[in-house]
Amino acid sequence: MTASLPINAERRAQVAAALRAQLPERCVLSDPEDTRPYECDGLAAYRQPPMIVTLPDSEQQVLAILEVCRALQVPIVPRGAGTGLSGGALPIADGVVLSTARMNRIVRMEPFARTAVVQPGVRNLAISEAAAPHGLYYAPDPSSQIACTIGGNVAENSGGVHCLKYGLTVHNVLRVRVATIDGDIIELGSEALDAPGLDLLAVFIGSEGMLGIVTEVTVKLVPKPAAACVIMASFDDVVTGGNAVASVIAAGIIPAGLEMMDRTSSRMVEPFVKAGYDLDAAAILLCEADGTRHEVEEEIAHMTAVLEQAGASAIAVSSSEAERLKFWSGRKNAFPAAGRISPDYYCMDGTIPRKNLAQVLVGIERMEATYGLRCANVFHAGDGNLHPLILFDANKPGEFERAEAFGAEILALCVEVGGTITGEHGVGIEKINSMCVQFSRAELDAFFAVKRAFDAPFLLNPDKAIPTLNRCAEFGKMRVTGGVLPFPGLPRF
Repeated sequence: MTASLPINAERRAQVAAALRAQLPERCVLSDPEDTRPYECDGLAAYRQPPMIVTLPDSEQQVLAILEVCRALQVPIVPRGAGTGLSGGALPIADGVVLSTARMNRIVRMEPFARTAVVQPGVRNLAISEAAAPHGLYYAPDPSSQIACTIGGNVAENSGGVHCLKYGLTVHNVLRVRVATIDGDIIELGSEALDAPGLDLLAVFIGSEGMLGIVTEVTVKLVPKPAAACVIMASFDDVVTGGNAVASVIAAGIIPAGLEMMDRTSSRMVEPFVKAGYDLDAAAILLCEADGTRHEVEEEIAHMTAVLEQAGASAIAVSSSEAERLKFWSGRKNAFPAAGRISPDYYCMDGTIPRKNLAQVLVGIERMEATYGLRCANVFHAGDGNLHPLILFDANKPGEFERAEAFGAEILALCVEVGGTITGEHGVGIEKINSMCVQFSRAELDAFFAVKRAFDAPFLLNPDKAIPTLNRCAEFGKMRVTGGVLPFPGLPRF
């Protein structure tokens, strides 16, 4: 557990009274027992009880919250379902959490246009469930899709196991309705093929709640494939498995999904899900084909030939829809399964060129020896998005600090080989130091300029995602002496 910063009781009473003057009683939580569940998101290593939590159920209530916070100069932390893994929804001691969880209505389904208009609190999976009677679904499928909301997906530009073929959130959202800190409602994007002016929709998606509050989203829907099938290919070493990924793409194949798991992660997941994984393999690849039955048969045959030539030691093909879902359930349950073999885990999120997969996996193996910690590797191999799970025990002095340093070194290696420090989890507070590794002073200045254009008073999710130049200077000194610079003001485990 972490210590937290104190909350000014007088200030809390002032802000709560102002909010209750504008909102129904049910929409404002100020008692510490009521606000405690909002003290962290999926990155539970950092915790800070919020001063106040607001739960609007309409766009007008969102605007009322923004008006009060702007007038009283109170920082605002937007929050969806709290499944994020980078601390993007970590509260601020003197701030208000604005949760959109109650704005959970599907406004309308347009099957002929293949679109859906939804409020930000609608769960990712609920969109596909509502579209299913029309033979449609929403393609981005994060592992947390049963719980995560579309507003949070927009904030983080979430992906999922099928993002290689169908794209990330930014490729599947047409329009976003946004409440600005100034109290205006703006619409970014369009339901038409293009929108006039600058592409601010792409700027907003992935902005981690720093530019505005999502109040409505128009998403694309795609036809449900007539057939789908998954290959599970086994490899005797991770290098061969990593090179096989590059071979599949080089062959001109774009699988619906292309995921990789090493032996540690397969053995971690199998007792939990019983997916039928090859536990003797050093690494397994899950490669999915979807489309018409003829297209699937042809692509499965092509992928099988490529994987065999790339050195696969064994190949299994799903024989039914139930088996296909079992194969994927293992991959999607990798994070919860980690809790069966380790008291704690630290999930990283870097992206690298596919050709460097093997090199980075070997580098992570070396780091395991350096830091004395195990690492289970699961990732979206097709687009090079790594999710190493560093296993540690926070009850042992120094282990969390070692896990942090291990994770920072993985991200530095991603940058070194031409990749990035995040693929879909966002920066939040987790990777704010690593931003100093990837970006120059001029680039950080440009990011702050975008922030100022949308949020001049810097009240929306401040101190997240973009490090100050002073912080980068401090981090530079810390890297010389070793260690990790913690998030400002918050102790770690």
